[in-house]
Amino acid sequence: MSKDAIYIPSLLQAVAKTETLAIASFIPGLESLTPARGELRVTHCTTYLEVAARAELIATLICHRCLTHYNQRLVVDTTELIWLDEGDLPLPLEAEVKTEDLAESLPARGYFQPFTWLYEQFCLLLPLQQICSDECQGVAAEAQQHEPPLDRRWAGLEVLRQQLE
Repeated sequence: MSKDAIYIPSLLQAVAKTETLAIASFIPGLESLTPARGELRVTHCTTYLEVAARAELIATLICHRCLTHYNQRLVVDTTELIWLDEGDLPLPLEAEVKTEDLAESLPARGYFQPFTWLYEQFCLLLPLQQICSDECQGVAAEAQQHEPPLDRRWAGLEVLRQQLE
């Protein structure tokens, strides 16, 4: 898969206005045991892009309980519509945004970043609580029987305290 951006107007010249990319590499910024493998398809549909992907990898995660490394298989099988924004008008600094207006958009004469989009899709699949197994007990807490180490700046005061006792 090319790590280069796709110039959106160039999709209009492609066969069926579609570009298909084979994925067989590591995703920058995502720790994984295996490279991502699969396919990503970008179709220009006049006012929006239809991006579909089927890819998988084995991510390397750290357990939040015991801090050990473990692996988890992640599978992206999704389709997303990305609206193409024709307007070149600057947006106001403060504007009320309705919930139905919240959608992904790109400039119609801009670029689509396939690796960035794929990275985001894999990140959405990462578990919020990364636990290596159901039986994970976490880090064993050691009972502290000894006194905490004395700050050497207080050593003189400690000697004086011992003399007074």
